[in-house]
Amino acid sequence: MNGGFRARRGAALYLLAWLMLGVLMAGLLVATQDVGVLPGLLFAVPMMLLYAGVCGFSAYYLCRAYPLAQRRLGAVLLVFLCSGATAALMWCAAGSAWAGLCALLLDTRVVEVNRPFAALMFGTGVLLYWMSAVGHYLALEFERARRAETQALEARLLAQDAELRMLRTQIDPHFLFNSLNSISALTSIDAKRARDMTLQLAGFFRQTLGLEAHRKVALREEVALVERFVAIEAVRFGPRLRFAQEVGDDALDCLLPPMILQPLVENAVKHGIGGLLDGGCVTLTAQRAGSQLHIRVENDVDIEDAPRPGAGIGMENVRQRLATAYGIESSVHVTRDAEKFRVELVLPAQTDKDKE
Repeated sequence: MNGGFRARRGAALYLLAWLMLGVLMAGLLVATQDVGVLPGLLFAVPMMLLYAGVCGFSAYYLCRAYPLAQRRLGAVLLVFLCSGATAALMWCAAGSAWAGLCALLLDTRVVEVNRPFAALMFGTGVLLYWMSAVGHYLALEFERARRAETQALEARLLAQDAELRMLRTQIDPHFLFNSLNSISALTSIDAKRARDMTLQLAGFFRQTLGLEAHRKVALREEVALVERFVAIEAVRFGPRLRFAQEVGDDALDCLLPPMILQPLVENAVKHGIGGLLDGGCVTLTAQRAGSQLHIRVENDVDIEDAPRPGAGIGMENVRQRLATAYGIESSVHVTRDAEKFRVELVLPAQTDKDKE
């Protein structure tokens, strides 16, 4: 529907431009041939609208048939030189016939199509035809650029979907296997906890499978997903895994790419808490500061433990996805001191209200 509206609006603007040219031509006739305003308009406006149709269709199809990127420039110029001259000659002939018909119907001379006027009309016709061709080439180039932009956007969305699917497959398989082993062990010890853990695991995967890469989710949904993940891991780690969160109320409605926090928390549990004999705490902090959303995932680490090689895969995925979604408006900062490992995300604070 929008495309049809744009097409109708473009056609209306095109005809309006030619109508103004017709009025200008009528003014020249009044000034040079001493004819009245009405006879000048009667001759010039229909002739200009007629030529608008000729230039519109003829130049458009020739521009489509002779694209500049695929044809030699000399061949293109020759084609439009011949077509412009032919169209202008036909326009002059039509003008002479129209002037004679108007004189016959009105029983008075309207416009005298003499040799100087015919030469002027021919030159004007050639020039207008070429200008119309240039306009069509610009419109086609704009349409080509818009199609390329649309295709690039579609490719970007497909890439984001592929990234999200890859991220789902990168969810540590040991997490699933260990969870299933924990459920198996609990069935004979604490059936209620085994059932609760099964429900948590099912809810976690149901929530991740329902996510779409091109649709941002509210921070509250991401926090709920993280809480499910930690609740499942807590069954395996027991009291060794502690989780704390400090999320501002004004930050809960902020939008962000789906599953952007889960890899960070997973790394914190696997590479941080998993290496501590007495366990530790994973802390999630999120605050809105004006037009920015600040998120920090922090976990305890072993003082003597060096960073593990696999710990950077999820981090790089987060960096790439934020760069794709926000460009230079987002950033990822990783710091580590003696006892803490921190990942801080900064991204635009957007909500559903901002989209309206």
